[in-house]
Amino acid sequence: MTGRVLVVDDDETVRDVVRRYLERDGHEVVVAGDGESALQLVAKQVPDLIVLDLMLPGIDGLEVCRRLRQRYSVPIVMLTALGEEEDRVVGLQLGADDYVTKPFSPRELALRVGSVLRRAKGVPAGPAMGVLEDAGLRLDTAARSATLNGAPLALTTREFDLLMFFMVSPGQAFSRPQLLERVWGWDFGDQSTVTVHVRRLREKIEEDPANPKRIVTVWGVGYRFDGMR
Repeated sequence: MTGRVLVVDDDETVRDVVRRYLERDGHEVVVAGDGESALQLVAKQVPDLIVLDLMLPGIDGLEVCRRLRQRYSVPIVMLTALGEEEDRVVGLQLGADDYVTKPFSPRELALRVGSVLRRAKGVPAGPAMGVLEDAGLRLDTAARSATLNGAPLALTTREFDLLMFFMVSPGQAFSRPQLLERVWGWDFGDQSTVTVHVRRLREKIEEDPANPKRIVTVWGVGYRFDGMR
């Protein structure tokens, strides 16, 4: 799966290396060295995916992510420094789909980009599941669209994948490591990624996110989709 990718990083060497690896995989790549330039490029033509460094001059990556999410659903893969766990969590809360920690392997980043693009463009990993429904919540897995009581739901790629996984496995409890493996495709990673995405989903699909009825916490285990049938 290939697409048009915007790489945003103030380090010219990083931009060039990432560009070469992505172009090697067949992607069309455009680059920006700061947040303002990135926002201007997106306004002219929305890419299929954005690789976004958090440490940018002027408008930082978190603010860029926030502004993008106000207008666009384009998938975002963050680049974060090793010690920036708090910023990484904030980025996920703002709607980033994935992250790679610096120093990173360009090959790993390219693989993450391909994985996110496949999900965003609806390329199925298995047989199509059609339409999933639960008391006014409706997911069209082929069109990758979601509605709640008839109103469109703005879900990021990972939020959609996570909700779809829950809805096809009702009543089953999954740990955070299991969700990382089955939804993100990670053998290891920061489990707060799952926590943040569950929180964001609850804010969008629960009547009372503090007292969820659909995605419930199973203490000592993880989460379970009970639904509201």
